Amino acid sequence: MLRTANIGVCDIREAAARERAASTAGNRPLFYFRFGVDQALPQERRTPVTPSSSSRYHRRRSSGSRDERYRSDVHTEAVQAALAKHKERKMAVPMPSKRRSLVVQTSMDAYTPPDTSSGSEDEGSVQGDSQGTPTSSQGSINMEHWISQAIHGSTTSTTSSSSTQSGGSGAAHRLADVMAQTHIENHSAPPDVTTYTSEHSIQVERPQGSTARVAPKYGNAELMETGDGVPVSSRVSAKIQQLVNTLKRPKRPPLREFFVDDFEELLEVQQPDPNQPKPEGAQMLAMRGEQLGVVTNWPPSLEAALQRWGTISPKAPCLTTMDTNGKPLYILTYGKLWTRSMKVAYNILHKLGTKQEPMVRPGDRVTLVFPNNDPAAFMVAFYGCLLAEVVPVPIEVPLTRKDAGSQQIGFLLGSCGVTVALTSDACHKGLPKSPTGEIPQFKGWPKLLWFVTESKHLSKPPRDWFPHIKDANNDTAYIEYKTCKDGSVLGVTVTRIALLTHCQALTQACGYTEAETIVNVLDFKKDVGLWHGILTSVMNMMHVISIPYSLMKVNPLSWIQKVCQYKAKVACVKSRDMHWALVAHRDQRDINLSSLRMLIVADGANPWSISSCDAFLNVFQSKGLRQEVICPCASSPEALTVAIRRPTDDSNQPPGRGVLSMHGLTYGVIRVDSEEKLSVLTVQDVGLVMPGAIMCSVKPDGIPQLCKTDEIGELCVCAIATGTSYYGLSGMTKNTFEVFPMTSSGGPITEYPFIRTGLLGFIGPGGLVFVIGKMDGLMVVSGRRHNADDIVATALAVEPMKFVYRGRIAVFSVSVLHDERIVIVAEQRPDSTEEDSFQWMSRVLQAIDSIHQVGVYCLALVPANTLPKTPLGGIHLSETKQLFLEGSLHPCNVLMCPHTCVTNLPKPRQKQPEIGPASVMVGNLVSGKRIAQASGRDLGQIEDNDQARKFLFLSEVLQWRAQTTPDHVLYTLLNCRGTIANSLTCVQLHKRAEKIAVMLMERGHLQDGDHVALVYPPGIDLIAAFYGCLYAGCVPITVRPPHPQNIATTLPTVKMIVEVSRSACLMTTQLICKLLRSREAAAAVDVRTWPPVLDTDDLPKKRPAQIYKPSNPDTLAYLDFSVSTTGMLAGVKMSHAATSAFCRSIKLQCELYPSREVAICLDPYCGLGFVLWCLCSVYSGHQSILIPPSELETNPALWLLAVSQYKVRDTFCSYSVMELCTKGLGSQTESLKARGLDLSRVRTCVVVAEERPRIALTQSFSKLFKDLGLHPRAVSTSLGCRVNLAICLQPHRLGKLAEQGTSGPDPTTVYVDMRALRHDRVRLVERGSPHSLPLMESGKILPGVRIIIANPETKGPLGDSHLGEIWVHSTHNASGYFTIYGDESLQSDHFNSRLSFGDTQTIWARTGYLGFLRRTELTDANGERHDALYVVGALDEAMELRGMRYHPIDIETSVIRAHKSITECAVFTWTNLLVVVVELDGSEQEALDLVPLVTNVVLEEHYLIVGVVVVVDIGVIPINSRGEKQRMHLRDGFLADQLDPIYVAYNM
Repeated sequence: MLRTANIGVCDIREAAARERAASTAGNRPLFYFRFGVDQALPQERRTPVTPSSSSRYHRRRSSGSRDERYRSDVHTEAVQAALAKHKERKMAVPMPSKRRSLVVQTSMDAYTPPDTSSGSEDEGSVQGDSQGTPTSSQGSINMEHWISQAIHGSTTSTTSSSSTQSGGSGAAHRLADVMAQTHIENHSAPPDVTTYTSEHSIQVERPQGSTARVAPKYGNAELMETGDGVPVSSRVSAKIQQLVNTLKRPKRPPLREFFVDDFEELLEVQQPDPNQPKPEGAQMLAMRGEQLGVVTNWPPSLEAALQRWGTISPKAPCLTTMDTNGKPLYILTYGKLWTRSMKVAYNILHKLGTKQEPMVRPGDRVTLVFPNNDPAAFMVAFYGCLLAEVVPVPIEVPLTRKDAGSQQIGFLLGSCGVTVALTSDACHKGLPKSPTGEIPQFKGWPKLLWFVTESKHLSKPPRDWFPHIKDANNDTAYIEYKTCKDGSVLGVTVTRIALLTHCQALTQACGYTEAETIVNVLDFKKDVGLWHGILTSVMNMMHVISIPYSLMKVNPLSWIQKVCQYKAKVACVKSRDMHWALVAHRDQRDINLSSLRMLIVADGANPWSISSCDAFLNVFQSKGLRQEVICPCASSPEALTVAIRRPTDDSNQPPGRGVLSMHGLTYGVIRVDSEEKLSVLTVQDVGLVMPGAIMCSVKPDGIPQLCKTDEIGELCVCAIATGTSYYGLSGMTKNTFEVFPMTSSGGPITEYPFIRTGLLGFIGPGGLVFVIGKMDGLMVVSGRRHNADDIVATALAVEPMKFVYRGRIAVFSVSVLHDERIVIVAEQRPDSTEEDSFQWMSRVLQAIDSIHQVGVYCLALVPANTLPKTPLGGIHLSETKQLFLEGSLHPCNVLMCPHTCVTNLPKPRQKQPEIGPASVMVGNLVSGKRIAQASGRDLGQIEDNDQARKFLFLSEVLQWRAQTTPDHVLYTLLNCRGTIANSLTCVQLHKRAEKIAVMLMERGHLQDGDHVALVYPPGIDLIAAFYGCLYAGCVPITVRPPHPQNIATTLPTVKMIVEVSRSACLMTTQLICKLLRSREAAAAVDVRTWPPVLDTDDLPKKRPAQIYKPSNPDTLAYLDFSVSTTGMLAGVKMSHAATSAFCRSIKLQCELYPSREVAICLDPYCGLGFVLWCLCSVYSGHQSILIPPSELETNPALWLLAVSQYKVRDTFCSYSVMELCTKGLGSQTESLKARGLDLSRVRTCVVVAEERPRIALTQSFSKLFKDLGLHPRAVSTSLGCRVNLAICLQPHRLGKLAEQGTSGPDPTTVYVDMRALRHDRVRLVERGSPHSLPLMESGKILPGVRIIIANPETKGPLGDSHLGEIWVHSTHNASGYFTIYGDESLQSDHFNSRLSFGDTQTIWARTGYLGFLRRTELTDANGERHDALYVVGALDEAMELRGMRYHPIDIETSVIRAHKSITECAVFTWTNLLVVVVELDGSEQEALDLVPLVTNVVLEEHYLIVGVVVVVDIGVIPINSRGEKQRMHLRDGFLADQLDPIYVAYNM
């Protein structure tokens, strides 16, 4: 088939001859390889293998915790050296804090005193003189430390530290001393952190019994001191400082300069390293294996071989199966195999279905479901299928309906059209059954008929029936399944001719002869186990001794014992089996392996198998094992056996070894190891190319171009003995099975297609094949290739290995921010402490960083036995990765290192030197942009019959209404049942106010101009008290009363406002009076310093002599105090003139008349909420239906039922009210409809807010109540701030009203590019485009208000659609701050700023909000184009990170979307670190799942690295009455350790 002489295929024998000539001539070999047994160990370390040294060797290994698959002395040594390097630069890494309930802790037995002798015996380092890093249990920890650990473990209840503490040093200082050895050598000198915990110096340890000081509560947690005397509050800040210090270390790859386009933030593309190694060799030649010799008695097909042996030597043993005690269970002879297979073939073809309609015809696929301990039944069924010419598809036994990966197997069976499953009796009985006894359909599986193949269940074939035995042809013989990297399962079809040729090639390569005995430990259903133990064995009439996995688990030496017992010539094993035998081996006398001529190592292509082979040889050489017997092989599902080392008789020719530089390998280049043997990979050859095959290596990606001789590529094979396709997938088949390797000149090297093997490697000197990894395990990080197995090996070489299970480590990559990121997941032993595990994790990160020069993105430890398993007990990788990405892995420890490995972030923004204001103006004019300014209607122009206008003061308006319409109801207060609790007419309010005025003058002895604090619940009393103050000439300040259940946190705020506002007296109800004097109050504040308290429940009967009339409209009417979200307490002054202008503006905008009814569900203490509750009705005469928002907590439907019952057309609410309704009534819309709730009359529902409109909430509210008649355009928002309590207020007009042209257009929504916003630019994009952010207009500008957008730094006006600070000019601006808590100088220009050019005369007030104006196509009532104002966020809330401006809400929105269990989120910065706090709605076990997901989403969507992730309980994030998050309070609580977090992760 492959006679192509001139195609650059060199013959293997010539190469070998050349190679020998070269080496005998005293030159080095062609390649950079050192040949010789033990080259992996440095020369001076090697000890001769004498019985004494070898016994020492395995005594040290006896613990059973080593996994020899990934074991190499050189590598362990390299890792130790790399970690030792770190010792010089000690860097402490902050340890995550965990709530106690999360700590995986066994009881006191975790604290048995360390036994000094145990360390070295158990698993010390493997060097002869055991000079590795001492393990943490080697007695170096002093007794006092141990005792203190035990005490702390049992008695203290620290809220946020982890489970144990080191003696003598505080929790803040007890940080994993990562870079040093595993234990802290000197307890008395903790790292000095005093420099940044200013409040607390290090304190001496106090006796355990000292009492804990109770400080004010935050939420539900107490601020405590730990038992060792360091106040907890120093803890978080210390850890963060530590994190900052750690992050200050220079990052490895220096960020290169690159261009940032005006809008796009380009992610840095990793430029190739100029010094990276490049391949320099000549183009490789394809390598041809020896010719496949046709032996005369080779059968024409495998069935023919079976027929021959079954008839001429029926008594010859074919297969011996073992029970779990290692006793032979059953011997299958060739005669029995032949007759039973015929019986199965006959029954499959004739006994399923009917004569006319058989279920299975030749060529159909059937699946074979047999357990691993029953090879005989499998063999009979397999050959039965071959004889019947149906195609067997062997699969694993599905144990449960939800087996990891079993769904994908189901897809394979479905796509192969399988309808029949052959199985054994025992297996059939063990399958899960439904109550009726039927086998349920497994998830994703087709409907199957289960057919038991035991002889007793089958009918005998008639005498004249005989299977049709043909010569091998191109029909499919069987389908072998293969699991891909992503978990999907493919079926590789193998034809009959390929099957036969493969058996012949194996027979020739392995030198099989008739009646040899072979011991098989491998899975006989696929791969090497199937090819040698089921197929090739029958061709040669060999005797197979099959060792089941279950026996290996009980007795790992069983295979060696069987080799001795049966004098077996060949054994098929994996590295694992060699390792297990080493561990279990205890100098057995009777072991003799001299009969073995070939020990086939099925996973010999794994680079880490070399150490198992060496170690095995080391120990068993004295038991007759010869070095040349060990034959590693390389195989793949697609190409079957790729290469195998031939058994030789010549023990002088040592196997080939390569010691390769790991750094070179990451660039795909072969370099002999560098001088400092730190990062090398030692590989062994897997022998020569198979007989009758040609092999070459091609570049792994792109067009299949031949590699150079010193380049790593994917091995490709051209032979008959390979798979031919992926069943039913022609596209994938073409890419894998029909590859034509190209030469550098661009022509194919042969006319025949090659097959990609999925193995990475190269062909070395003498035609030896070397494999360095699998394509599936390849992770390309920043352009460099890393192999998952190599990473696993490095992790496993980190001592001490006490904390995780070897062999239970998964390494995979996830794609985050346009690059692959490495994730390591390991199973943690239940007895390891938090500190130990964390320390081990930190060391693993360092080792991988040193040896592979790659950062690990995330290292997670999960509880023992929780990772999804494959049927033979390995880790199911794709399933693990899926769990990680879904956030359902439930790790018990996580260490994320985004700071070290994310190197492709955009460059931090450099602020450009500002262009002069004048040139901006000119630029705008030239580009045709207008200056961004807008105004509401002009108050002077509006003609209306506003009677109240003739009065300058609200007190006069009330007196006028009391005379003209005394019985008109102004206010109605509802209780939680929706019934009227109280109401006030004009005259009632007037009379009540008079009595209060008398009380102030007579009992309070107040002068006009004195300040009075009004501490009332939302209601009528508050309104009466306010007008009482005006009548007496006093200045009222409304204050929210303290919460009776939470006096400790709410009363200090009340006290503060009373003091800051300089109130001469405090008015309140009798109930609150008692509360202020209660014992709880005395505990929270100093009650002796309250001003006089007047109780208005007991009023005097008389009227005042006269009602006070202010002399000047510009005098103070009232003070409006509010605490901003950033924690600033600011009181603004409202003059009489501003108050009246404000009421008039609202009256005009909302068209309020005495005949109107308005429902108000707002807090009446500040801003627009107070004005609507207390002032507007008196000015406009409409009736206000008052609904205290607190009542909604008991009855969420109260507000909407009131709106419906009173047929209200205009209503006002806050976001927290809207959220309560959306969450509380979401499932009740049907029942509300039944109760007659009807919202169809509502024409405006305005959300009163001082923030960016919450578009998602308003939309979901509108959608939810649409069925109850709410018009989708009814909901709108308003904007207020400290300098102007309402700038915009957008009532919509619906139906006929809109046609009368009374008001403005609908609110418009635009989509802006979030990346441009960070650069303070507005760029409109289409809905749904990436990085788009929807913004809703903030409402229509009120009459008499002018707005301009100014640059907050230069104070120059900005153009249309530019982002800047919103400045406002209006008659109802507040006249200044009364007092501000904080820096007064910063605030001085808030009320009187002027533009730096343009209109420099007008005096503006600065709102502190960033936004932009956009002229829309819509027109308002006057025919003017409508200007829409969009608010982006508050300046003082915005976070400056990497030179860009971020708004917390945007990051929070992304985080909340990241996982279903995150209910709320708040972000803030601390020392340039982004801190994300998430509330977890779920079990505490899910807390750690959130850390990677939160980090990923913020990286992907905002290009920011999260510094700290804090997981807390629901309700911890404080929210004020307006529904705004109090991020600064949260920050203070976090830094003072008052949050009682479930978990705090410090990202490295």
